[in-house]
Amino acid sequence: QVQLVESGGGLVQAGGSLRLSCTASGRTFSSYTMNWFRQAPGKERESVASISWSGESKYYVDSVKGRFTISRDNSKNMVYLQMNSLKPEDTTAYYCAACGRRWYQCAPRKENVGSWGQGTQVTVST
Repeated sequence: QVQLVESGGGLVQAGGSLRLSCTASGRTFSSYTMNWFRQAPGKERESVASISWSGESKYYVDSVKGRFTISRDNSKNMVYLQMNSLKPEDTTAYYCAACGRRWYQCAPRKENVGSWGQGTQVTVST
């Protein structure tokens, strides 16, 4: 298990950018598929992006393709979500998550997530 702490959320105008960061503790970070999820009030938690342990495989939900980029730095135990061209509908809490199973079991599925962060709020104003 790894422990995850997100940062970087905030208030931004539509069309702006934010970069979310997730710091992981634990020596086995590099073995995990890392994910970003988001969950609006009253809705199910949605997978936004995933990245394999090596960084070679990535997944994006259709609504963020071309706008969001997931990356990781295993030497620093960090995963990032660069969010550009933000829209009001991107407003919600974003969660970092770690999955210790194979790529196809982790992306874009939440049922195999082993560790969740506490979430960071992103608000996009019009």
